[in-house]
Amino acid sequence: MDAVTDTAPRFRDATEADVDELVALIESAYRGESSRAGWTTEADILEGQRTDPEGVREVIESPDSRLLTVERDERIIACCQLEHRGDHAYFGMFAVSPALQGAGLGKTIIAEAERQARETWGVREMHMTVISVREDLIAWYERRGYHRTGKMFPFPYGDERFGIPQRDDLEFELLVKELV
Repeated sequence: MDAVTDTAPRFRDATEADVDELVALIESAYRGESSRAGWTTEADILEGQRTDPEGVREVIESPDSRLLTVERDERIIACCQLEHRGDHAYFGMFAVSPALQGAGLGKTIIAEAERQARETWGVREMHMTVISVREDLIAWYERRGYHRTGKMFPFPYGDERFGIPQRDDLEFELLVKELV
């Protein structure tokens, strides 16, 4: 068995020193040819960048937010954003290295993120937004206990910080899970 898969993941908060590595990870999980090695690619619906150093740095520096970093063998292999928003937490910027997708790591990470949000902030719900045409990804979240709300938010067309849309029907849907 590959040594990379033998070591349990370690969770920690991201630091400024992680920014470049995190941007590369997030980009590799969602954009371009490298993202096609995993199943979470957005390469067919969006081109351009998924995030940038400033966006990652904002999450790291925000007092109400954490960028949970997942390491294995001293390499960052995944991350997710947790943001305290009053009575709930927001889950975003979730990325798993494409080479490691499909092996259950995502389930472990989301469970740990939910646990930390509950314990750190005492929240009872986790919210996230997912591009509504990402049916496979939404189904994965539904299997984790999230439910579709039907509440939609517009995609920021024209703002290339979020990518260059390849279709004109993109919008975000709010998914919610009660944390018990």
